[in-house]
Amino acid sequence: MKKVLLVEDDLPYRKIYTLKFEASGYQVDTAADGLEALAKLKSNLPDIALVDLLMPKMDGFQLIDKVKKDPKLCKIPIVVLTNLATADDAQKVIREGVEDVLVKSNVEPNAIVARVDEILAMHAGSDKG
Repeated sequence: MKKVLLVEDDLPYRKIYTLKFEASGYQVDTAADGLEALAKLKSNLPDIALVDLLMPKMDGFQLIDKVKKDPKLCKIPIVVLTNLATADDAQKVIREGVEDVLVKSNVEPNAIVARVDEILAMHAGSDKG
């Protein structure tokens, strides 16, 4: 079963995305802030992480930076899920190595699951070489 870590401080979004991913056969773990997410990334090693940018304790930018610098975590694909990304923010995190930036208010939850499926399929193909 594919594991996703959903890093989102907004409880309604966390619930909606958890239900959608579980309905699609994913094992879902959640974190409400970047510090909790970093601990869960290290202990659970999910197949992919969905990360909000604006969160308490440690924001998404700081979390992504730490993940990309950690040899044990840097291969985990990250998709940024946010409502507040400017074009500059999107470019910054893409340069950091995230897979995609999705604006929550513009993308249906089912489309987010479909995009995660695509990214994991791409990574599965590239890991076997």
